[in-house]
Amino acid sequence: MDILLIYPLLFVVFVILISIREVKQYQRGVKFTLGKFTKLVQPGWRLIIPVFQKMTKVDIRVKAVDVPDQEAITQDNISVSVNAVVYYKVSDSSKAILEVENFYYAVSQLAQTTMRNAVGEVSLDQLLKDREEIALKIKEQVDTKTDPWGIKIESVELKDVVLPQDLKRTMAKEAEAERERRAVVIKAKGEVTASNDLAEAAAKLASAPGALHLRTLQAINDLSSDQSNTTIWMVPIEMIKAMESVSKK
Repeated sequence: MDILLIYPLLFVVFVILISIREVKQYQRGVKFTLGKFTKLVQPGWRLIIPVFQKMTKVDIRVKAVDVPDQEAITQDNISVSVNAVVYYKVSDSSKAILEVENFYYAVSQLAQTTMRNAVGEVSLDQLLKDREEIALKIKEQVDTKTDPWGIKIESVELKDVVLPQDLKRTMAKEAEAERERRAVVIKAKGEVTASNDLAEAAAKLASAPGALHLRTLQAINDLSSDQSNTTIWMVPIEMIKAMESVSKK
């Protein structure tokens, strides 16, 4: 009699063991009974009756979708290649299973098409300068469209904007020309400042009696400090006239 009771008991234990499902803290379980959605299963050990019930686990952690290079044409008809990364998480596990077949693939495809459309609405200069604003716009559009799927878009980051080689060379030439223009402007401003300083110095020397002679003597002294220099003495006309007047007397 005891042996007859052991077999049913072992069978019940076996059924319980194969019915236990573990839902981790970062997961949620979507439970179906006879093919119909029953409830959302929270973390822990749960019993799922074989054959009659089924449970699909959904990871609710933030995931990253690498959007591959997308060829797009900007508003000013320039072909560029853009790639990005989309960060999202499942906010409603039941919708992620019931409303879309493969939410990971769906988010990736939606991000690709939205990114191409966003690039086509801006010029190349805007794309290079306002990348954060464009990424925010893509994020808002994708987030709105994924709400019915129970998906929350955390952020979108534009990684690279690849330009055609001929356009890169053209932009490099423009940048070089701009640097040369700035150098010429700076040099011209320096020459104007120097000429103004020289004019001011000449005016002061001319207005002060004997100042020009003192400046001449200072220049002669600077030249004579180096023995390797050969100096030529130039006597001012005023000194010659003074010597002539002395000799006449």
